[in-house]
Amino acid sequence: MDAFATPFDVEAHAERMRADGFTVIEDFMEAGKLDVFKAALAPFLGAHRGRNEFEGFKTERVYTLVARGKVFEEIAADPRLMALIGRFLQPNFLLSASHAINLGPGETPQSIHADDGFYRQRRPRPPIGISVIGAIVDFTRENGATEIVPGSHLWGEPGDPGRPNDLAEIEKMLVPMEIPAGAALVFPGTLLHRGGANVTDKPRLAFTNQYCEPWARPQENFWLSVPREMVREMSPRAQSLLGYEIAPPFLGMVTASHPAKALEPDWEPPVVAQAPSADCA
Repeated sequence: MDAFATPFDVEAHAERMRADGFTVIEDFMEAGKLDVFKAALAPFLGAHRGRNEFEGFKTERVYTLVARGKVFEEIAADPRLMALIGRFLQPNFLLSASHAINLGPGETPQSIHADDGFYRQRRPRPPIGISVIGAIVDFTRENGATEIVPGSHLWGEPGDPGRPNDLAEIEKMLVPMEIPAGAALVFPGTLLHRGGANVTDKPRLAFTNQYCEPWARPQENFWLSVPREMVREMSPRAQSLLGYEIAPPFLGMVTASHPAKALEPDWEPPVVAQAPSADCA
């Protein structure tokens, strides 16, 4: 396992995730890195609001965060996260989504959901994704702290025995994750949760990075959104997270070649000749 600046008990965190459906890395980011994060994000804020109730009409979301600054790349490929997520997902797992969430004053609660529910494989099941939500400011009940339903990662489908089906009953089970700035909440994609309501006069700033199995399709299409020239300057681990790696035996190949070859300066896309069209006249 990688050496960390402070002791990190990956097995204890993994066990909490298996038992309760979540864990919190209290010291994920120190004060200096929080300042760097805020400064790097500032140029991208103020231009976008959510397009629906789920995104949040009073919430800003900055997508493709991993490619918008070195600090965001480092967070996405943090070795503690890589070790923890590796306890649940297969080798060469992928980054599925990476964005900042600036939840504004007056924002209403999200609908309760599971982050990997769109893969549409029947529950109960192992997670196909793992989610990380990092607090850049203190999360409180009043400013919209993420609310989770502990243990719901083990539930079956709606209507299955042992699963509450009344929404009001499930809402009563929600627990706000009141965590300090610099902490990171990590949970399997099967856990039910939502963003809370912000009844304060200040935004609640956070980031989320979501990861998925190497055989699953990521939410964000990083191959199109992140230029190869930019990926070339990233760490090998970040390159792998963006899909420049093979999931054995050959998922992710580029015309029978390893995708990392596409990052070589002299690489050119293979020319795929088109067969001449038949003259049917």
